[in-house]
Amino acid sequence: MTHSINIEGIKLYGFHGCLEEEAKIGGNYIVDVYLTTDFSKAAKTDDLNETLDYCTVYEISKAEMAIRSKLIEQVCERIYTKIKGAFPTLKTLHVRVTKLVPPMNGNVEKVSVEIKD
Repeated sequence: MTHSINIEGIKLYGFHGCLEEEAKIGGNYIVDVYLTTDFSKAAKTDDLNETLDYCTVYEISKAEMAIRSKLIEQVCERIYTKIKGAFPTLKTLHVRVTKLVPPMNGNVEKVSVEIKD
């Protein structure tokens, strides 16, 4: 049996990018996190301590997005590593960071990077 917790569409503002303008103006980002764990005990006991607290996932994502990086690859790696460290019972983790309307020589809606087990 697989138990999944999905936190999708974490909307954050960040100042990531290689261009100087991105450091000043910033842009919109979306973080999606998919976790698997055994939460069967939590389902029976209704005890938050027996599962993964998705508020912690949000806070980690928010904190790491606040640290400027040139590459969203680095931001994604930091979020992945912090979440992994926060939950010892985590079985698998999948983190996606999406940059909306990236500054490119073309009409591009979004670009994303992912790290997953």
